Amino acid sequence: MSYPGYPSQGYGGAGPSYPPYPNSHPYPPPQHATTNLSYPGIGFQAPQSPYPSQGAMPQPGGYPSQMPYPPAGPQAAAPPSYPPYQPQPPPTVSPYGSATPYPLSSNQHAPTPSPYPPAPSSYHSTPSPYPPAASNYQPPIPQASMHGSPYAHSQPANMYPSGPSSHSLTVRKGNPTVHPVQPFDPRSDAEVLRKAMKGFGTDEKAIINVLARRSNTQRQEILLQFKTLYGKDLISNLKSELSGKFEDLVIALMKPHYEFMAKEIHDALAGIGTDEETVIEVVCSATNGEIHAIKSVYQNMYGRSLEGDLKGDTSGNFKRLMVSLCMGNRSEDYNVDPAAAQADAQALLRAGELRAGTDESAFNAVICQRSYPQLQAVMQEYQRITGHSLLKAVKHEFSGDIEEGLMTILKCVENRPAYFAERLYKSMKGLGTDDRSLIRLVVSRCEVDMGDIKTAFEAAYGKTLASFISGDCSGHYEKCLLALIGEY
Repeated sequence: MSYPGYPSQGYGGAGPSYPPYPNSHPYPPPQHATTNLSYPGIGFQAPQSPYPSQGAMPQPGGYPSQMPYPPAGPQAAAPPSYPPYQPQPPPTVSPYGSATPYPLSSNQHAPTPSPYPPAPSSYHSTPSPYPPAASNYQPPIPQASMHGSPYAHSQPANMYPSGPSSHSLTVRKGNPTVHPVQPFDPRSDAEVLRKAMKGFGTDEKAIINVLARRSNTQRQEILLQFKTLYGKDLISNLKSELSGKFEDLVIALMKPHYEFMAKEIHDALAGIGTDEETVIEVVCSATNGEIHAIKSVYQNMYGRSLEGDLKGDTSGNFKRLMVSLCMGNRSEDYNVDPAAAQADAQALLRAGELRAGTDESAFNAVICQRSYPQLQAVMQEYQRITGHSLLKAVKHEFSGDIEEGLMTILKCVENRPAYFAERLYKSMKGLGTDDRSLIRLVVSRCEVDMGDIKTAFEAAYGKTLASFISGDCSGHYEKCLLALIGEY
């Protein structure tokens, strides 16, 4: 029986014909069919289907070629017919140089060609007027034009140290006499020191062999390992086992570098009077990075600013010099400007030798602000103009602490190792020894440029630094100093 609105199952009619399931229908397919098909044994005709015809109706002897499925029954063996092949249009080429993988659909339109020329495949197809930047560019470090010039060395890696381990000497490497030992085992060194101080007596030689042959950073690691292993402070143990100048030297070695230098300045300013020589040596020979590191540690240790304490203990032109240097704002431009050097030399000449009195501010501005390479050029230009050195002019125009401060800066610019060689010589010449200065100089320079200082010392005074130390010191104090300068 047929229902209105539904196509017949396998008998043709208005709707599409679908093959029946195998062996599911009891009647064989008809040989032909008409629109109003009468079913066998039924007294009425099937109504017209409301659906439109899906192609030509089947004719006797076969099915039209546009039928979607092959016929069932006796004609099932006939090969099916498929719609004729219609070639697809070629891919549309994009105005940006690449082909689209699929043709445009019916609701799409080809893009309107751009009035501008196509973009280049690479933005670097046109050569750039500038050279390409390197991925890890670092400015070149010029070589020193004078022996021992400080600007040929690197600046400190940690300008603002935050802990003991960051106070290691990474400043202006010249030719040091104390190097980090490799391989390094802080636990083993701590055990050696514990054994050297345990029980009756002290093995000073073992202490020297460990502490005088380790870098400052390695000594801080030994100190930490000692406290971890034994629950005791290594510095306290050393103080209880040692005495005299040898104790002072060893304790100075155990202090982080910038903490030691900050303490030296503090002690020079504390109490009645001021040790200007120590202040001048430390502040006037320091680079920007060293100044900033010392200021930071000084503030942490004493709760006061270094600048404030320097102002309180100095006066006049010397105070202005100290404040200028305490800013740590000297130019670090390695490029020398000959015209500017000539202008500075002439300005210093007019501020000093060519006038009655001295314009101290002009000297302060040039000597505290110019970079070390630029100051070298100024000194050379001054020598050319006047026939004598700028050092001689400063000595003639100034006196007292301001003279010593300016002279120290210029000596460090001209030949830094020679300046420290002179300081070592003064600490030991004549009767007695300035042990505090000797200890400070040896401890602070042994990891920086003590090898250069030894060479400059012998060239200036005709004797080795080791011979001077042996003549003024003795015992384990002497041996430890010699070990620090690489002579024991």
